Amino acid sequence: MTPRSDDDAALILHGGTPLTGRTRIQSAKNSALYLILASLLTDEPLQLRDVPKLSDVLVGLEILEHVGVDVRWDGSDLHLHAAEVHRSDAPFRLVRKMRASFVAMGALLGRAGHARIGVPGGCAFGPRPVDRHIAAFEALGVHIDEVDGDFVAEARGPLEGHVRFPAPTVGGTQNVLLASALGSRRVVIENAALEPEVADLVDLLNAMGARIRGAGTSVLTVEGADRLHGTTFTPIADRIEAGTFLLATAATRGRTELRNVRLDHLGAVVATLEATGVLIHPTDDGVLVDAAGPLHAVDVEATPYPGFPTDLQAPFGAYLATLPGTARVRDAVYPDRFTHVPELRKMGARLDLDGRTLHVDGGALHAADVHAADIRAGGALVVAALAAEGSSRIGGVEFLDRGYERLDARLTDLGAHLERTGAPAADPTDRPYLPTP
Repeated sequence: MTPRSDDDAALILHGGTPLTGRTRIQSAKNSALYLILASLLTDEPLQLRDVPKLSDVLVGLEILEHVGVDVRWDGSDLHLHAAEVHRSDAPFRLVRKMRASFVAMGALLGRAGHARIGVPGGCAFGPRPVDRHIAAFEALGVHIDEVDGDFVAEARGPLEGHVRFPAPTVGGTQNVLLASALGSRRVVIENAALEPEVADLVDLLNAMGARIRGAGTSVLTVEGADRLHGTTFTPIADRIEAGTFLLATAATRGRTELRNVRLDHLGAVVATLEATGVLIHPTDDGVLVDAAGPLHAVDVEATPYPGFPTDLQAPFGAYLATLPGTARVRDAVYPDRFTHVPELRKMGARLDLDGRTLHVDGGALHAADVHAADIRAGGALVVAALAAEGSSRIGGVEFLDRGYERLDARLTDLGAHLERTGAPAADPTDRPYLPTP
């Protein structure tokens, strides 16, 4: 198979081979995206080690450069220095690429006291409104207007008060943390998101001199610091990528060793995989996975952490499509997150989407030409294509580049047969970073 155009990158996966061998899981993309924003809260250098070089991270760095942050890579280490912040806006042309960019509002409020952010974009599944972010800021005394499609926020004094989210929101919690860590009075966040990425941000901010209590609980208390300083910090391991590799091993009936895995962040995933018959054993820095024995289907429902993660709902559905038996898949976080279903059907998956419940009748899959519509749908298609007989072509690789660093090389480490066609994945160390005009 050949790419449809010079710019139309694709993965060609020759499936049907069990994954075997060792590979290392990257640091968490969903943590790094917010850790880099913390650089705005100090005029001293911040070094983040082992940062994944993903297109989403590059978008975040574009926003930082746009407001005046000096950005430099040294291998996989990222050096950020916001000695001066010349602007306090993130225009639509940048934030339209990634919904997480809206959290720049909190960091800019914390540093400059005002911010102008375009309406964010991102993946194409279901509504993910920012109204909870806006309501939280207003509860703390921030005045927000909508001007020409942008949100314009102004802190009219130190932030202070209580925020209670009607439902946990990772981005909303992180937005308030970034806004209040520097220069606020007492801020209490109730019904805060419990995800490890939130605790990772708290750990970084505290290492910079912030005073935040309650990490890992539903109530966070911030006593604003007068000044934050630079530090060196390593993000946590990426639990979603780890889960995707666990599922790829299971779908191919393989045996792998995954390094840099935090099993304490994967409790629901491990329990559900073990319920299907997969054997999972901890090692000093990761996990051994053995899916060579008999397997069977189980139901799964994605719920907020510590429940089964919504970001693995699609890849788990792809795994279920390879198993004997029937199962149901539901997503209580993003109930419409099923863009992968029509593509999996092209591969022979017997799937029936009844309202917001996916019914899976598992069996053998075959190769097909498919296209990813979002990051985790892409992960699902990779899981399915690795298990399917024949050579599959996966388009929409730009979505995979947002969530999985050097995916083709690391799958090759595990014995997968694949190649990438069209434009290669960008490596930000191949070119200098220049401020966005």
